[in-house]
Order: sequence, then C-alpha cells, then structure tokens
Amino acid sequence: MKKQWLVRYSEIFLKSDPVRRQWENVLITNILEVMPGVHVRNERGRIWLDGNVHPDLLKNIFGIVSFSEVEHIKLDEIESSLPDYCRRHGIEKVKTFAIKMKRVGTHTFSSNDKAIEYGNLLRKEFPHLKVNLALPDKEIHIEIRADEAYLYDNSTKAVGGLPLGVEGTLVALVSGGIDSPVAAWMMMKRGCRIIPLFVALDIFLDETTIAKAQRVVEILAKYQPGIELTVVSDSYLAAAKEELVLRHLEKYTCIFCKRRMYRIATAYANKIGAKGIVTGESIGQVASQTLDNLVVLTDATTIPIYRPLIGFDKEETIRISRDIGTFDQSISPASGCKAVPTGPSTKAKLEIIRDIESRLEATGIPLPV
Repeated sequence: MKKQWLVRYSEIFLKSDPVRRQWENVLITNILEVMPGVHVRNERGRIWLDGNVHPDLLKNIFGIVSFSEVEHIKLDEIESSLPDYCRRHGIEKVKTFAIKMKRVGTHTFSSNDKAIEYGNLLRKEFPHLKVNLALPDKEIHIEIRADEAYLYDNSTKAVGGLPLGVEGTLVALVSGGIDSPVAAWMMMKRGCRIIPLFVALDIFLDETTIAKAQRVVEILAKYQPGIELTVVSDSYLAAAKEELVLRHLEKYTCIFCKRRMYRIATAYANKIGAKGIVTGESIGQVASQTLDNLVVLTDATTIPIYRPLIGFDKEETIRISRDIGTFDQSISPASGCKAVPTGPSTKAKLEIIRDIESRLEATGIPLPV
C-alpha cells in the first residue's frame, strides 16, 4: 500500500475542458506555492499528492472542497488488503459499517456489486459487524479508477471556492474592522487575488488603527500567501472637514471621507491593473451605507465596486469573521476615526457633495485621478 492524499474540487469540474485544465493548473500551482516539495498528479475531478503534505495548509487553499488521506493499491489487491486496512482504522471498535463505492472507467462489474462483495468480506472477517447504510458507525470508502484503487475512511472539508487568481486582481479597502477583511476573503474565494489598501487620513487616524489593519491582513495570508497591506497617507479630509464646518454641513464628513478613499483606491487600481474595488459595505449598517449614500459614494469611481456583504446582517458577517480567524483582531482596541460627526447624514445630496469638492479643488486640493 502507498499512502497519498486525494484532493477534490467541485466548480472547476463544471467548466469546459480548456478552462478546466487551465484552472486545474492554477490550483496545482497554488498548492505547490505553500507545499513546494510535494509531488502532484491530476486526473479529471481529482488531484493526488505525494510527499510532505500538511493538512492544515490544504484546508485554506481556495478551490479545494475536501481531501482525504488514502491508501493506493491495485484493483486486484482490494480483497487481500481491505481487512487489514479496516483493522488498522478501528473497525473492530464499532458495531455498524457501510461500504461507499465510487468507480471511474469501464469494468465488468457495477459499484453496487462490489459494495455487496466487500461488505460480505468484512462481515466474514469481523462477525460482530452489521451493515447500516443510513447511519453507520464507520464508513469505508473505496474509489476505483481503471485498475487502481484508493481506500479511505474520512474526508476533511476545505475552504472551497475557485482557485485564487483565476479571476484576476482587485483592490480591497481594508480598515481592520470586522467587515472589510470578510469582504476581501469572500472575493478571494471567488478566485480574485486581493491587494489590501489602507487609506490613512491625516490627523484623524493614528498608528493603532493601521497596526490593527496590518494584523488582520497577516491572518488573511493563510488564504493568500504573500499578501501585504499597502498604506496611503492623505491630507485631504482635514481641508474638507474645515470647509464642511464653515458651511454647517459637517454631517457629510463620512461621505467625503469615503469618496476620497474610493478615488484613491481607483487611482491605485488603475496603476496596478486591478479590475475593481472591494468594500465591506452592507445596506443600512451605518449612516454612510444607506441606499442614498451608496449612490453618492459609487459616483466617486469609474471602475466596478464589489460589495459581497451588501445583503448580510452583522451576525452573518461576524460568523464568517470567526470562521476565517480575523474576528479577534478586528475587535482588538484601536483609537478609531476622530472625524466622525455626531449626526452623520443618511441622505447625502450628490450635487452638494460635488459642489464642495469643486470648491476644494479651486483652493488647490486636487482629487486623485
């Protein structure tokens, strides 16, 4: 018997042959990036790994839906090898079992025929066992592919999704809070490489907030190796807030702030060839995320904005944040933004916002292009 790892994917299998082969190759490249010494072999719907495989790393590779440690034997060795395999995997400690068969290729027998045959073999070898196909204490999986066979007794769930990178690159506005890391992770899961961007707006944020964002991005590196936070400092908001206070329109501060962030992210995305911007916005969660205000924010960019959390409630986002490991850092202490007004607007007027931005430009504070 030879121990190997069986890696399964799902969505890739549904693609046309050229796309499937391309995405398989991307997935294999991503596996080798985190486990460079592993030998990889692939067949349609399956990837096989030999060598120093780390299950904890496999779980976090996008595109992998599940995996199993398997024992690889020849088809004609199943009858002689199966009792020993089951004995080593604790079948003597259980009362009920089931044989789960999967077969690929042309054979003179059916999967059901072999499941019955091997089930009878085990009942003869272990007389205390009873078959329970619905809720067995132990499942023994046998996968037959041509004249090869693979035995395993469990499957580990992985992160799923599409292989990282097959859909291109996006810039993600990351604050270090709960929402934006989850939004970035969700777009990673759909095959997008993420460039996280933190916009530091002059005197209103300090190093504690930047440090929290940095720690969150370090956790996301489990899913996208090599990811790094880009920090852009900007002095626009101080001038904008002064103008707003003079005109008794301080309630628009957060709108100006986010429009500025959108423009900076747009300029950065255009510079690096990214295909859009990711934000952690959810309808109605805070004042700047009402439908009216989202219309005003969207006006600030010329490239697509992806808001994967748009219909989520906070508890749904928190659940994912806990699952992916960012929650504890996202709620860690930091100073927060000092520019937030006491009564932020929930229905900003686009013409008013544009007018004030024009006035700022006239005073020598240009917008990013």
